[in-house]
Amino acid sequence: QVQLVESGGGSVQAGESLRLSCAASGSIFRINAMGWYRQAPGKQRELVATITSDIKTNYADSVKGRFTISRDNARNTVLLQMNSLKPKDTAVYYCNAEVRRTIVALYTAYWGQGTQVTVSS
Repeated sequence: QVQLVESGGGSVQAGESLRLSCAASGSIFRINAMGWYRQAPGKQRELVATITSDIKTNYADSVKGRFTISRDNARNTVLLQMNSLKPKDTAVYYCNAEVRRTIVALYTAYWGQGTQVTVSS
């Protein structure tokens, strides 16, 4: 199996920063894209940022210039540095990874359990 474990969520004031971390472990041959998604109460889950294995990044327009995604391929981890946080960033943040478990397997998407980020004004 594959597990994604997130950490780093919490409650902050508007304008402050948080850093989220996600570590993938288990039966892993290779990881393709990794990313962060979020879901606010009453809303659908949305993309925040993704990063490919060759470090190509993609961001939602709402976080461009404030959030930075990075990864450590050797440690199978992905980070999300969130600066200048706003109340509208409040959500549960989920880590995602496209994992290939063996050399012959297809890529499968895995999700973390989610970590709460709360930003107050």
